[in-house]
Amino acid sequence: MHDSDNLHKLQSLITALRSERETEPDTTMPETMAERFFLFRQLINERPPMPVSDAFLEKQNSVLKYLLEEKGIVRLTEIPHNTRHERISLWQGDITRLQVDAITNAANSQMLGCFIPNHRCIDNEIHTFSGVQLRLLCDELMQQQSFLEPVGRAKITPGFNLPARFILHTVGPNLSNRAYEQKDAELLAASYHACLSLAEENSIQSLAFCSISTGVFAFPKEEAAQIAVKTVSDYFKKDPGSIIQRIVFCVFTDEIRASYEKLLL
Repeated sequence: MHDSDNLHKLQSLITALRSERETEPDTTMPETMAERFFLFRQLINERPPMPVSDAFLEKQNSVLKYLLEEKGIVRLTEIPHNTRHERISLWQGDITRLQVDAITNAANSQMLGCFIPNHRCIDNEIHTFSGVQLRLLCDELMQQQSFLEPVGRAKITPGFNLPARFILHTVGPNLSNRAYEQKDAELLAASYHACLSLAEENSIQSLAFCSISTGVFAFPKEEAAQIAVKTVSDYFKKDPGSIIQRIVFCVFTDEIRASYEKLLL
């Protein structure tokens, strides 16, 4: 699908999203693909979970597939194995590019994604490129649950437009307004273990972990890496016959990559 086709579709999507708002809609339209997607992302991030038309989904899916292909899909065979840990790999980059069975999302307790326009957190990135379907499904799951998601558990959803087939959503401990305590280590380990158990239950063979809680939740990065590697390593030691064949620790910054390299290389 060419840029011109997706430019037109983005214009239609933006117009539809603006028409939902109670305020008088802005009629200015950015010219470039990047500018239009920036505006689309802003509107979709702020949008509460409401139904959309099939026509909206068709256009959105087309645009997202195009943009993900432009970012470049990374297959599991392209990620090198770790020499010390046969089933564990380290990869730096955007987790929404990974074509694995499942990726993890560091969610918040509402489980509806990030509502801050164009925020660069992993929750926002995953919800944006998965599509509006993800927020709608998460809202349905939370309505059924009727209480906020506890720390240290996990839920599974389809990946929708992502290269990954599934998303495992987990809420890690939030240290943004307080000091680190030992119980936080236990809760973070519980998040990793919950994802591993849920992956096992759903016959997931390849799973990419983001660095849970190390973003806006402010978990100390060195400690988080130690907990992640230990939890996964211990899991494989206790269950060497696990259906999970590959774990990818997906890191986004050089600082977090260095924390993992100390433990894995």
